[in-house]
Amino acid sequence: MMRMRSLLAAAVTAAFVVSPAAAEPVKALATFSILGDLVRQVGGDRVAVETLVGPDGDAHVFSPAPADAKKAAAATVIFENGLGLEGWIGRLAKSSGAKGTVVIASKGVPAQKMEDEDDGHAKGHDHGRGHEVTDPHAWQSVPNAKLYVANIRDALIAADPEGKTAYEANATAYLATLDALDAEIRAGLAKIPAERRKIITSHDAFGYYAKAYGVEIISPQGVSPEAEASAKDVAKIVRQIKAEEIPAVFVENITDRRLVERITKETGAAVGGTLYSDALSGPNGPAGTYVDMMRSNLRELTAALSS
Repeated sequence: MMRMRSLLAAAVTAAFVVSPAAAEPVKALATFSILGDLVRQVGGDRVAVETLVGPDGDAHVFSPAPADAKKAAAATVIFENGLGLEGWIGRLAKSSGAKGTVVIASKGVPAQKMEDEDDGHAKGHDHGRGHEVTDPHAWQSVPNAKLYVANIRDALIAADPEGKTAYEANATAYLATLDALDAEIRAGLAKIPAERRKIITSHDAFGYYAKAYGVEIISPQGVSPEAEASAKDVAKIVRQIKAEEIPAVFVENITDRRLVERITKETGAAVGGTLYSDALSGPNGPAGTYVDMMRSNLRELTAALSS
């Protein structure tokens, strides 16, 4: 009996040796909700993702709290957009004593320029006023989002080499999804006559979208959705809407509706639905993931411009 017990004990011990407990998930921190979703798509079950600026939040004007410093300190990898979006991320990393690797997800993206408004302010960006600045909203082009995914994949492999096969498989599958999404957007917008592919948005966040998909987008504001358009700017937009017969004006999920309503009242242009620019919706909303966000924007644009 004693011998049998000894054999059983040895077998149990051996079982624990050859079947180690699952490794802890990699702790990843993303600066805003859209980027957080891309990290989740690539990371899968091997990565625990936290986001600093959540759904319907505005990364331009975000002010980190002490709890955010704790998240940064605990992260193995910190993903930021770059291109000047998160003017606060360097201060947060320094004040938190973060030791994790900082990854710029937009690395390799062909950056575009945009005009910063003289009378606006771009709170949260590393630039001044009244001059040309880098447009940070590169994710609005699906081909650019594919570059984000490749950068995220490589960073996660570097942080967790044992997960290389999983990260590569997740990224490959997601890139195929993004290819289909890009084709869907192009096909949807191609049905709209070129002369009708003109819209007004309340925040200048769709420059990459415009270039990628052949839509003319005019904004009465500068880089930040907090920038207030002057009466001169609004008057110019009103004249342009009337002269070019622009069919729709859109509000975004992170901006105040009042500016758009003021413009539509003076022009009679239709108010389109909500566009998602810098943040996802909540998980139960129409833009709970990046793919859902881009499809939601496509639906709103085609509905307004086709009518």
